Amino acid sequence: MSYLFKFRLSFVLVLLVIPASAVSANAQSGQPTEAAKKANARPPETVSAPAREPFDGAPVEKMAGQCVTLETDAGLIEIEMIPEVAPESVRSFLNLAATGALDTTTFSRVVKDFVIQGGNLATSEKWGVELSKRMAPKLPDEPGLVKHVRGIVSMARSDEPNSATTNFFILVGVGQHLDGKFSAFGRVSKGIEVVDAINQAELQGEKPAKPVRINRALVSLCKK
Repeated sequence: MSYLFKFRLSFVLVLLVIPASAVSANAQSGQPTEAAKKANARPPETVSAPAREPFDGAPVEKMAGQCVTLETDAGLIEIEMIPEVAPESVRSFLNLAATGALDTTTFSRVVKDFVIQGGNLATSEKWGVELSKRMAPKLPDEPGLVKHVRGIVSMARSDEPNSATTNFFILVGVGQHLDGKFSAFGRVSKGIEVVDAINQAELQGEKPAKPVRINRALVSLCKK
């Protein structure tokens, strides 16, 4: 066998051995192969849909006849819903009550002989990220034919249209200037004297010196 032939054969054998050695070296060094990298790849993050609440998508027929009872430090206030005139406002309020979002909040604004205002979730003892998210969505204005008279419950908002969130007010007087602009969605069926007592408490401007707390809000069928 010639010297040139032996040299070529040795060179071919070296080329065949190198890839196997390289693979062996990678395995010994602990470096993952391309297949292992894919197998251990982090799965793509998925965005979970927000949890549905009791009255999401509820038709007017389901919301009609529903009452929300506010158990306050001053007594009980029962509010009958009027979904036929303000369905989105009613749905939001029912969900807030049914999920406990209104629990431990206070009536944080009072205007003597006019309104008491609640629904500011930032006054809750449970205030945090979740309640903050609840206050973010804006509700459409639903100005109906219901007049803003004593006992009517309506959505509070800024001067900007469609800016209502979770704040609501209960009238102890008459607010004709609110008609056709604000979303009246309920009326006090029991406990208007409790509303009066909250309205007549000591104030510092429009802020109660000792805000009355809503200990719990309950949703149930209105009793005839």
